Amino acid sequence: MGVKSTVGRSLAPKISGLAPGLTTAFVREALARAIHGVGPLSGAVQAAEKQLAEQHGDVEKAVHEVIEFHVRLAGLQGFVTNIGGLVTAALTIPTNITGLALIQCRMIAGIAHLRGYDLDDPRVRNAILATLLGEDAVSDLVKKKRLPAPPMALATAPTHDPALDTLISGQVATELITKVAGKRMAVVVGRRVPFVGGVVGAGADGYSTWRIGRYADRELRPRARR
Repeated sequence: MGVKSTVGRSLAPKISGLAPGLTTAFVREALARAIHGVGPLSGAVQAAEKQLAEQHGDVEKAVHEVIEFHVRLAGLQGFVTNIGGLVTAALTIPTNITGLALIQCRMIAGIAHLRGYDLDDPRVRNAILATLLGEDAVSDLVKKKRLPAPPMALATAPTHDPALDTLISGQVATELITKVAGKRMAVVVGRRVPFVGGVVGAGADGYSTWRIGRYADRELRPRARR
């Protein structure tokens, strides 16, 4: 994982050149679309409430189902965006990043809603994006004092700090590009054999989404639902 991360970070600037729109503004837009819905994908609250109804009001079972559904969804988009040949990389890298960000934001937002958080609260939105970084990255950033606190503390902070909006969005944009860049090293090899690249992409995105979902499950503890 260390080598993959290092390679990913070295390739990230090149991928940023291929997809200059993947900025802090892109991260906020992905979060907004995840919360409110886009195209055939319903909003996070609607999706979470559907799972809650199917689980007869059991919040914890609904959280589990939200995670499982988005893991499958991430795997599907990972397969589709990594199945083509090498010549499609310039097109599929931005698509893969966009799809992964949207799916994972929707999953975390759904969990946050089920646990009683207000998705319109800017503190909660920053907590969702911080969760998107993953537990290891958050711990490292907090240790280095580049992030003031873990997601739970961000969501329940006494006041909203607007400076955190840009800080967290920038970290998330970099992390998303790094993840996809590192994964590309394995996919490039897989692309030499039909469909193998898609299988690698599906596995990587599905596993990444599962880990983030489990982190959100542990980190965003229940509050009184409104």
